[in-house]
Amino acid sequence: MSVNVNRSVSDQFYRYKMPRLIAKVEGKGNGIKTVIVNMVDVAKALNRPPTYPTKFFGCELGAQTQFDAKNDRYIVNGSHEANKLQDMLDGFIRKFVLCPECDNPETDLHINAKKQTISNSCKACGYRGMLDTRHKLCTFILKNPPENESGSVKKEKEKKNRKKDKENGSSGSDAGNHGEFDAPDAVDRDDEDEDWAEDTTKEAQRRRMEEISEHAKNLTLSEDLEKTLEERVNMFYSFVKQKKEEGAIDAADKEILTEAERLDVKAMGPLILSELLFDENIRDQIKKYKRHFLRFCHNNKKAQKYLLGGFECLVKLHQAQLLPRVPIVLKDLYDADLLEEDVILAWAEKVSKKYVSKELAKEIHAKAAPFVKWLKEAEEESEGSEEEEEADENVEVVYSPSARELTVETVKPEKPNNKEEEDNDIDIDAI
Repeated sequence: MSVNVNRSVSDQFYRYKMPRLIAKVEGKGNGIKTVIVNMVDVAKALNRPPTYPTKFFGCELGAQTQFDAKNDRYIVNGSHEANKLQDMLDGFIRKFVLCPECDNPETDLHINAKKQTISNSCKACGYRGMLDTRHKLCTFILKNPPENESGSVKKEKEKKNRKKDKENGSSGSDAGNHGEFDAPDAVDRDDEDEDWAEDTTKEAQRRRMEEISEHAKNLTLSEDLEKTLEERVNMFYSFVKQKKEEGAIDAADKEILTEAERLDVKAMGPLILSELLFDENIRDQIKKYKRHFLRFCHNNKKAQKYLLGGFECLVKLHQAQLLPRVPIVLKDLYDADLLEEDVILAWAEKVSKKYVSKELAKEIHAKAAPFVKWLKEAEEESEGSEEEEEADENVEVVYSPSARELTVETVKPEKPNNKEEEDNDIDIDAI
């Protein structure tokens, strides 16, 4: 059964139709997933790649998506009803398909990779404008642009027109009559030379290689994101390790962050960095690689927790050198703004065996106890100073001409004297 592409239009003779979504739930437990059976047909009706609406569902539902273009299988993890997905598809159509001017779905998306912008053009009314790129799907679209078939179609048409021009030109020359609008043979030959000629300068070759590498990045990006978390973490580990071996690690903080964001493992970044950049000389290395860790840990409590986990692993590797210095190293991390106070206090409350054995974790927490105590006392002192400031508001400095020194007195609010008020009251009956 087909429905209107713009379902806010109730006209049954509305020309833009699409099939109703068919969803099939497969698997059980943690492996449950929803297969959108006719996503290819729906996407064809919308003139969009089937990966776009599928990824849109994943962004809206907070679920992972899988694409199998060969077998036409488009999957959203979790159990989802077809009606719910159909309503969600209306949101995709409003944002990425309908023209803002005429509300017709005859639009094409155009990607500007350099400016990282997405524009759309309408074939119905001629509208051209920019899309709002704040939605998460826009990142996916920028990295996986739609295949533009219009260019190849134009080239085929141009080739056919050239052939026709040549045939007409040859027959016209035999007859001795060239048409008024026929181009000379020399011009045709020049056009062909320009079409097929290739710039062989070094600059042109470098530009072509950059275009090829950018295209290759876009192709591999979607494949990388579909890999498991463990595989992506291993890829990030290899990337950082290679930078370190090449001697380019000091100035590669931005590249490392970009790679972590690309692989969607930003929160786990400090765990990998601490393994590769820290050893028994961690105190000096905190100062050296502070910028690298700040890019991950600043205002990111999850990343800070992974940093604490990485520190525990480091203590396990260099137990003799680092176990006695646990409180000093924690203070260094705290002073470098890599760890926030509440994150450290939350970590100190519970001993975990996630990264090291429970026995070693208890030892680490015991060694950290003086620093944790200092943090708590500092917090209590700050709270006490606030109370003192409030109390100072009720203190008044009094100057007495007979006294040699200033005296400080606490001013108490005066209470009304009920007896005086009663005496001042007038008894009407006594008048």
